[in-house]
Amino acid sequence: MSLLSKFKNEPLFAKVIRSSGSLFSSNAIALGLSVLQGIMATRLLGPAGFGLIGVVMAFASTVNSIFSFRMSELVVRYGGEYLNRGEKDKASAVIKIAGFTEGIVSLLAFFVVVAAASLAETHLAKTPGVSWMFTVYALGLLANFNTETSTGILQITDRIKLQGTINLAQSIFTSIVIVGAFFLNGTLPIVLGAYLLGKSILGLGMFVAAQIQLNKRLGSGWWRTPFSALTARKDIFRFAFSSNISATLIKIFRESDLIWVGFFLDTTAVGYYRVAYTLVHFLAIPADPLIAATFPEINRLAVEKAWNKLKSFLRKVTAFSFAYNIILGGGLIIFGPWLIRIYSGAEYLGAYPALVALVIGLVFNYILFWNRPLLLSLGLPEFPVYATLIAGLLKLGFSFAFVPRYGIVAAGALLSFYYIASVGMMVIRGVGEIQKQRRKMQE
Repeated sequence: MSLLSKFKNEPLFAKVIRSSGSLFSSNAIALGLSVLQGIMATRLLGPAGFGLIGVVMAFASTVNSIFSFRMSELVVRYGGEYLNRGEKDKASAVIKIAGFTEGIVSLLAFFVVVAAASLAETHLAKTPGVSWMFTVYALGLLANFNTETSTGILQITDRIKLQGTINLAQSIFTSIVIVGAFFLNGTLPIVLGAYLLGKSILGLGMFVAAQIQLNKRLGSGWWRTPFSALTARKDIFRFAFSSNISATLIKIFRESDLIWVGFFLDTTAVGYYRVAYTLVHFLAIPADPLIAATFPEINRLAVEKAWNKLKSFLRKVTAFSFAYNIILGGGLIIFGPWLIRIYSGAEYLGAYPALVALVIGLVFNYILFWNRPLLLSLGLPEFPVYATLIAGLLKLGFSFAFVPRYGIVAAGALLSFYYIASVGMMVIRGVGEIQKQRRKMQE
């Protein structure tokens, strides 16, 4: 009997698989288009140009995350709880606060990127005359003024599959522009514009889809609900503040590796590392839908204090994620050189050692993907901050010592170390809390 057949008769697990499956099907097609984009872009731009675009995109994303409050998690944690209880006014107020805050943050992030463009050109891109690229790409931050909040809305309204549809649409338009640029000998700015177009379609599309769902579930006048409808302001502020710090640390230590490689090395090294990073992050294609579908269910079980069901549920999703991640990770290592040749050409084979190093940490992370959502659902939003900070500071300290000397393979190995250390700490803490709550109920 297959693993999926063994679990599919359990309603909760089956619901998660159905929800994530709908999103995965769209993401799988988007993945194919992403591969096509990469094949065209790497060959059109070369390692240095491909790396430069990577730095430009990563810089805007990192600045945005520094200010981000991860509103999708806030909406799921509190908006989902209020919807389950039928408290629509409170749910409306939470979503209104989340959207308003995210809009301000996006505008602030845009101005910071514009102000820091010259510094980014000098110290990260290390290429004269490209500061305008940072400014232009930052327009995508304005188009994504509500994306995090919208993601949370689609999760709690059981319409997360719409995210996959919108993601597919942006992939199609991005691919059309990049393919056209490839065959017409397009330039780097055109490729950058293609990625900006895709980012804008995703942000605006998510906003429209989320508003439609809100009108259906909360009524057309939901946004008129006063902020005073909320009674748990202190808890919500604490959650949002912790999420902001956690998101900032995660971005600095985990999701800004392209920037650090550019800082320690050069854009050619970034180009190689970006190829390895991109191929390894194909592991996220099945994982992201599973995360999106699982978080609301973890939160619901925690709110209901159904500790035995929660423990059983985590075991099942972990077994399922272990099975496919081991297979995918092994495939990336075995067929890595071949994949690199197809994706970017033989001139990028220097990316393979970094790919192997990255696979180890990413597989560990995606097997235990529920680590942070569990802690958030258990009312422990501060612990991920501590775990991320400890592992991240160690990673950053080692980076100054090893990356300039050993290059991108050291960067990949240190990122894997970060994943294993931070995720390991969060899993131990989360599982320990479940055990503690179960003992309390038995006393």
